Amino acid sequence: MENFAWLFHGFGVVFSLQNLGACLLGSILGLIVGAMPGIGSLAGVALLLPLTYKFDPTTAIIMLGALYYSNMYGGAFSAILLNIPGDSPAVLTAVDGYPMATVKKRPGQALMTANASSCIGGIIGMLILVILGPALAELGLKFGPAEMTVLLLVAMTSIGWLVGGNPVQGLLLSFIGILIASIGMDVQTGRPRFDFGNIYLLGGVECIPFVIGTVGFAQLMQLMDEKDNKVNAVTDKLTIRGSMLTAHDWKRLTPPSIRAGVMGTFVGVLPGAGATAASFLAYAMQKAFKSEEPLGTGAIEGIAASESANNAAAAGSFAPLLALGIPGSGTGAVLLGGLMMWGLNPGPLLFTNDPDFAWGLIASLFISNIVALAISLGIIPVLLKILKVPVRVMIPIIMIVCFVGAYASTYSMFGVFVMLLAGVFGYLFEKNGYSTSPMLLAFVLAPLLEDNMRKAFIGTGGDISEVFFGSGIAIVLTTVLIVICAFPVVRTILTKTGAYTPKKKSA
Repeated sequence: MENFAWLFHGFGVVFSLQNLGACLLGSILGLIVGAMPGIGSLAGVALLLPLTYKFDPTTAIIMLGALYYSNMYGGAFSAILLNIPGDSPAVLTAVDGYPMATVKKRPGQALMTANASSCIGGIIGMLILVILGPALAELGLKFGPAEMTVLLLVAMTSIGWLVGGNPVQGLLLSFIGILIASIGMDVQTGRPRFDFGNIYLLGGVECIPFVIGTVGFAQLMQLMDEKDNKVNAVTDKLTIRGSMLTAHDWKRLTPPSIRAGVMGTFVGVLPGAGATAASFLAYAMQKAFKSEEPLGTGAIEGIAASESANNAAAAGSFAPLLALGIPGSGTGAVLLGGLMMWGLNPGPLLFTNDPDFAWGLIASLFISNIVALAISLGIIPVLLKILKVPVRVMIPIIMIVCFVGAYASTYSMFGVFVMLLAGVFGYLFEKNGYSTSPMLLAFVLAPLLEDNMRKAFIGTGGDISEVFFGSGIAIVLTTVLIVICAFPVVRTILTKTGAYTPKKKSA
């Protein structure tokens, strides 16, 4: 209860005119930055950090924290309406959001699902942050390189047969994603890998251009291929009321939002994991639960899991940042730099020595959640008008967005080239029935897995048993990994012997 008393004190700090204005400004900027592919929260916070030099530290962190949090809302807009994720945490939102908006012709409900689940996940993350913030930070420290290695192996193994419709295809595309992610300089030995003598490949393949190309530009090529068909959904009810969710929709989205919110918060606490990993893990977890429609076909459950997890992770990432001074992501590292620039020392004493700062920031996240939700709901009628734009007009618009997003993330034409090449291969994969989702997920998670695996083997002297069985957390995660790997094999054997009959999924 003492923490909630401090939280109310934080609300008193936020509701000063200056701090409330900073919170509103950060929320609006976060929505805009999140909706623009290629920018993301890291670039947004980094660009605004110099502008806060003359600010009061509390006002500055409130604005930047609001921008970081509301960025998770904005990423869903372009993911659902254009199939171009605004940031990497929204990749899986596009997997179900775009089909729901176009194929199922429920764009308003898709946006409403994303907003509602984001709000639910955010609230869960913030409440857990308030109650268990310092304790969560201590728990996060128990996840060393070995534990993170096994956790990421669980995620990577799940990708192959959970996200991909066909297990063999899923694993194949996961391996391709890992190979692409390994291009560039080996950070441990300093040796180039798969650079083919090209200096541009020494820095590796940038995530945002690759994602924009594989998802967005591939979709553009599909639109051009089917230009005579009405690919985009057109709705007559461009109103908030016409976009409202039914009671059945709420029944579908609430359980996955709660599950993903709890998981996302804990993943957000882990060093280096971040909102992207939380979104992927929550989506894979949802595959283990019942969904009314198969994920990837426009299922509400898929949107809810992805959006709830990334918002909860954004809230959870503040626990290690404030309580221990350990950033959980690139954006957290920039915020940590801001704290030091303002003369503050993150750690357990921050809540005691600077309660206005720490609790004012946490309280501002609640305000940002409400502001981002209100703005997101209010602009739904405007956003839905995108779907009334004719395909012949939509094609050049999407093309411009893809080119600008790819260039803005790298400030190089090489990023545009990566986007174009990824788009061509993404289009060919999708046209031949290969879902690119496993490749994208493996591409994003592979660098994190490699970094932690190398550190784990260095720390244990190459003893593989210490990596997988060296701690209680590692043993539990290794058990889960074994079950995931064994389940498809056991199911196949039981099916062939007639001991198990798979249930038919409804379309």
